[in-house]
Order: sequence, then structure tokens, then C-alpha cells
Amino acid sequence: MSSDVPLSVLDLVPISSGSTAAEALRNTLDLARRAEEFGYHRYWLAEHHLNPGVAGTSPALIISLVAGATTRIRVGSGAVQLGHHTPLSVVEQFGLLDAVHPGRIDLGLGRSGGAPRTPAAPAEGAAGVAEGAGESEEPGTEDAPGKEDGPGRTEGTFTDSGLYLPPKYTGFARLLASPRFRLHQALLRQPGATTPEYPDQIDDILALLAGNYRSADGVEAHVVPGEGAAVEVWILGSSGGTSALTAAARGLPFAANYHVSPGTVVEAVEAYRKAFRPSPALAGPRVLVSADVVVAPDDATARRLASGYGVWVRSIRTAEGAIPFPTPEEAARHRWSDEDRALVADRVDTQFVGSPETVVERLEALRAATGADELLITTITHGHEDRVRSYELLADAWAKRS
Repeated sequence: MSSDVPLSVLDLVPISSGSTAAEALRNTLDLARRAEEFGYHRYWLAEHHLNPGVAGTSPALIISLVAGATTRIRVGSGAVQLGHHTPLSVVEQFGLLDAVHPGRIDLGLGRSGGAPRTPAAPAEGAAGVAEGAGESEEPGTEDAPGKEDGPGRTEGTFTDSGLYLPPKYTGFARLLASPRFRLHQALLRQPGATTPEYPDQIDDILALLAGNYRSADGVEAHVVPGEGAAVEVWILGSSGGTSALTAAARGLPFAANYHVSPGTVVEAVEAYRKAFRPSPALAGPRVLVSADVVVAPDDATARRLASGYGVWVRSIRTAEGAIPFPTPEEAARHRWSDEDRALVADRVDTQFVGSPETVVERLEALRAATGADELLITTITHGHEDRVRSYELLADAWAKRS
């Protein structure tokens, strides 16, 4: 694979309909080994909870499994949701990982799960937020999303490189107000617990890693293992707000989420670059950008494999929780209302689906629009071998591009 702009993998450990969490974990280990063979640079695992269709609940545990099943590829979190963890617990977990797999571990940190946000604000920081929607409909289904809103869409804007930026998604009020979301928060926090400010959490993690942590009254804390761990710390974010500015102020690399919040990806990377301050670890800005991708030998096959995305993201944005990823036939049976279409439109219009040539062209547009130093690819299909083949076809085509 060409090394000028490496490709990496983001894995949510998705569960397909008719399958189990155990099988999803075995598929993750197989995909990680294959991704290493294909030349991918990193393999990141997401954090999600209470989703019937996602088995990626504990990044540190799955990172340990993946790192043990591979030999060279970097393995990390995309992302640890700091609203559910303390800085000490994070440094201890990733210190243990580094002790066993030195120099291969990435610590991606997100703000999701923290203090409540305004209803219009996206959940920053989780590159692996379980969202996705199909690029096009299952062939022959007349009421699936994407049938009327394809490349000729009139809303949103295009960058000079041809990247589509949909209107910013503002439908978070329904999700945040749902009883399921409140239960999610209650089960992940101790009663009465409060989450510190995100920049303060990051500072504590960096201090614990560096070995210079001091409490407010001057007491030292030294984490063993953890202090001095050679982990690569990344900040993940969806806008030009707290996460981007926190990364920039501390001279840390930044992962921007086109696959989570495509309408804000350009503003996110621009805010990060504008505010960046050099650090001992990083002399200049370093940007990774994520994308939802499905590749097959031809466009029609890819569209069929991706046809379950719309139904899947609808289950998330209606606060039902991510369903097991459907087959194309199951997806075709869903009857789409206008409300459903609007709910997933930004994701339908921004997933990169097609032949290797089609997807490489669209990834190049994303790279050009964001100046990405690296691209993070997340792919979900019902069939495991289709998913593996998608990553293989993309890696081969990316390496051969002129």
C-alpha cells in the first residue's frame, strides 16, 4: 500500500443478523490479521454500549485480543469515551497494553459520554459512533433512501475537490431525550458522579503518562504500568469545538469524523490547524479523517452489499439502539417514510460505495478537501467475507493510484 497517505481500519465489531457477539469477535480477529496482510497502518476499535448489533463495548480488552492476533499493525481505540472512564483507569489499561505490545498501541480519546450537550450538538469524539447509512438502495426497492437523493442532490455544498458536505445534522434532541439514552448514562456512571471538563481529563492523562502528575495539593501519582508508556495519544472529534481545540492546544494529532458528522468535517480540521501549537511529540498538525466505505468489484454489487446501512442507522437515530446488521433482503423489506429518509439523509449521501475506482476517487476528494495525512476506513456488510474483500480491494486500488 502506498505510504504517502496511509489507510487504517475502524472496527465497531458489528453483529450481523442471525449471528452472535462471539462470532463478531472472531470476525474482528480475522479481519485484523487480514488488514495487516493488506498493508493497513492501524486497526482501531470503537466503544459502544447497549447496542444489540455492536459487540465493541470495551476497547482495551479487544485491543489486547487484536494485538495478540497480529504482529506489526498498530492497534488502538477509536475512541475511549472519557465520560465513562477516569484518567487513571485509562492510563492503567493502556499501560498494560503497551507493556505487552510495546510501541504498537494508540490511545484515541473521545468526549462522548460526558456532560450533557445542547440538543443540536453532535457527540464529539467517537470516531466509532455506531452510525452509518447506505449509499444507495437495494436494486429494485422503490422506497429505500437514496432513490431520489443521489449525486444530483441540491442541499449541502461541494468542496473544490468534489467532496459533498451535507447540511449539519441537528436531530440529536430525540436521541438525547429518549429513556434509553438516560438509562445508558445511568448504567455507565456511579450515582452522583460528575465528569470533569474534557481538557482537564486530557491533561491528567498526559501527566500520568509523562510521570509528572500532581494533585491540587501537590501529591504525586505514579502509574505502574503506564508511566512512560509509548502510546500514541489521539483526540477524536466531530466539529471545530472542544475536541479540536484541545488537540491543537496540546500539540496532539486529531482524528476528524466525516463518517459521523460529514457536514462539519472541514470546519473541524480547519479549527484544529489554525489553533495548533507545536509540542515535543508533534512539530505540526497531523490529521486523520474517517469515512464509511463499501467496495466490491463493481458499483452494483457494492450498492447491494451496502443496502442495509440506511436501516441500521435509522435504528440508532431513533434511539432503538443499533440493530444486528441486516441482509440486503431484510433491508429491502423496510418501508421508508419521509421522516426516515430525512433522519438518515446525511449518512446515505456520504458513504463511499462502489468499485475500487469509484471509491478511490471519492476518498481522494476527501483527502484533498481536508488535507488528511491518513484515512480511517470503516466498512460494514452482512457477510464477513464481503467485508474482508472490500478492505482488500480498496488497499490494492489505493496502492496503485497515480
